[in-house]
Amino acid sequence: MKPFIIGITGGSGSGKTTFLKRLGLKFSSDEICIVSQDEYYKARETQLIDENGVTNFDLPTSIDAESFANDLAKLANGEVVIKEEYTFNNDLQKPKLLTFNPTKVIIVEGIFIFHYKQIIDLLDFKVFIDARDDLKVIRRIKRDQIERNYPVEDVLYRYEHHVMPAYEQYIKPYKDKADVIINNHEKFENALDMVAVFIE
Repeated sequence: MKPFIIGITGGSGSGKTTFLKRLGLKFSSDEICIVSQDEYYKARETQLIDENGVTNFDLPTSIDAESFANDLAKLANGEVVIKEEYTFNNDLQKPKLLTFNPTKVIIVEGIFIFHYKQIIDLLDFKVFIDARDDLKVIRRIKRDQIERNYPVEDVLYRYEHHVMPAYEQYIKPYKDKADVIINNHEKFENALDMVAVFIE
């Protein structure tokens, strides 16, 4: 039986990861499988470098979209997928080996998943999580400093020169293709319950 595949996207700092963690707590690993685009970044040395010598990870070409789509297709066909965790070049983190098991509902998350035709074509239901720009940059600073060991100056530079231009060009234009838009300006509890009931 073909699984039901849900795609969740939104700009960086919109709250996708928090939303998914909370959603994951409502189901067992036998009920849903969550796959993140973040695990499919290409190696740092293959990424494009901007005019100021800063590596740009916020482009669709930063992701190995082909491997991402192939692994999703395997899951949809009932195959187990094993992949090494991507640690965002954080030397303080040791990558784990991740196992994705096929389930009746597969949730795909990532900022570019609507942009990649080979991935959006796999989606049965599309969710766009939105938030104000000021909130997104604050969340990005907190996340990148704590989880990825980035200095704040680096985070702000990337947000201005990489993150926002990518959002305007590769993410925001697909907002109208979403089946549901969740405004995460303050809280998303009602939307979270709605999506959980839909999955059930």
